[in-house]
This record gives sequence, C-alpha cells and structure tokens, in this order.
Amino acid sequence: MSEPLVRIQPAPGPRLPAWLRRSETHFESVTNLKRELRGLQLHTVCESARCPNIHECFHRGAATFMILGNLCTRGCGFCSVPKGSPEKREFTLDPNEPAHVARMAQQMRLRYVVITSVNRDDLPDGGSHHFAETVREVRKALPEARVEVLTPDFEGNLESVARVIQAGPHVFNHNMETVPRLYKRVRPQAAYQQSLDVLAFAHLNFPEVLTKSGFMVGLGETAEEVHALLADLHRHGVDVATLGQYLQPTRRNLPVARYVPPEEFDSYRDFGLQLGFKAIFAGPYVRSSYMADLVSQEANKA
Repeated sequence: MSEPLVRIQPAPGPRLPAWLRRSETHFESVTNLKRELRGLQLHTVCESARCPNIHECFHRGAATFMILGNLCTRGCGFCSVPKGSPEKREFTLDPNEPAHVARMAQQMRLRYVVITSVNRDDLPDGGSHHFAETVREVRKALPEARVEVLTPDFEGNLESVARVIQAGPHVFNHNMETVPRLYKRVRPQAAYQQSLDVLAFAHLNFPEVLTKSGFMVGLGETAEEVHALLADLHRHGVDVATLGQYLQPTRRNLPVARYVPPEEFDSYRDFGLQLGFKAIFAGPYVRSSYMADLVSQEANKA
C-alpha cells in the first residue's frame, strides 16, 4: 500500500511588522484612474509591479507610466511585471503609445512626469527610440513639466542610453535593485558593473541631468554591503539614491529575508548624505518613483 501524499508547505516568511501595516483606501480614485488609463491602452508600473503605494499615489493624481507594452523579456526574481515571449502579439509596439502617454499626462495636469518601461531585449535598440519619442511627446504637451525617466540597462548599449537622455528628460534614473552578491538570484539577466557604467555614462556626458538610482533591502544583504553599494553609486556620479523595503508581490517571487526597521533606513540615509549625495530618500515604503517630484526638488536645492 502506497504512502499517502504529503504536501510540503513552504516555510513562512517573517511576519509583517507594525511599521509596514496600513489599510488601503481611496478605492474610487484608483478605479477611476485605471479606467482612464485603459481607455488609452496605457500601463503603469504602479499596477504591473503591485506597488504598495498605488492608493496613495493614484489618489493624489500621480502615476508612473510604463511603456513598451506590459510584457517583459526578463525574469527578475523580485518583480511581478508579466513575463512573455517576443513572439506573442502583445509584444508589438503601439506606435500611438508616446502620444497617448502625453495626452494622459496632460489630462492629469501633471507637473512632474515619470516614464519607465519593461525590458525589451528582443529589440535591436532595446526600445530606446520609442522611449525617446515618448519623452519628446510629453515635453511638447507639457513644456513646463519636469520629466524623469527610469530606464532599463539597454544591455549596456550606451548609444541607446544617450538617445533617451538627448530627448530631454530632467532626471535620468536607472535602478541597481540590490547588492552585487545577490544579482544572480535577484536580477539574473543584468550585471552590476554594467548598470554602474550606464549611470556613470549619463553623469559624465549629461551633467545638467540629475542622475538617480534605487535599490531594495530585505533580500539578505548586510549593512556593509549596503554601504558599499552606496559608495559605488556615489563614485559613479549618482546624485540621488532611493532605498526601500522589498515586499514579496506574489508567491512566485523571492521571499522577504528580513524587514528592515525605520531607524536602519535613517542610518543608511545619514551614511549616504555623508558620502555627498544631493539627496537620499530611504524608508520602508520608498520606491524609486515614489514622491519623485519632492525628491528632485530636494536634490536641486543641494
């Protein structure tokens, strides 16, 4: 007689601490903005990446547009953005997307527009022409607004990086995501030094553009590794750094190794400011695009 099947349950992660508990509100604001976005066939990283700040940001009329479609060619362990094969019909670029982003930003009366994208390693230019066109359309529709781009690494193609920056953003953001030791698990199709090189290129060749990068903690890194990452970013010309708590978006994603207390975020902020960053935004709910307008203002005062 065969043994009964025993289901092995995954080990539970650490319990959510008090400083990370908050109730979701503003459902009507979220629903209304989602409806408007779908009307123009637009996506936001707020929705696709299951950002915990979506209710707050949508309620105050802020959103981070995600272009180049809603399917990513990479499989990062922390990210819930849908993955897919380039052969799928959904991978076809929408030629109207740049104009639609500009129209939506205009309807929202945004004074600070953040544009990001999925990775499109299937495209020869990584989608940089489309990215640049979106920036130009937004600048044309909202000439008084400031524009921040949060780009992929374009597989290290610096011509693609330059193409996006030459379109006229005020802030160039590219996230490191984690410390080098964890890259194979967290960001397997990227390279730590390659991302640093992208940031250094942006800073050296476009010094008038604010350079920014962000990463997560709570994935198993040590305080010494966080300090080393901040030092690397500063050494490669990054003006602004953001640090936030990793929160597992779905069960398919990497588990949380540790919930970092608020006072530890404060210590990382103090360390970064001592290094010479123009601004450090660190806290449990901080994300690279969260309160981006206020972070940019603080950096420009430095």
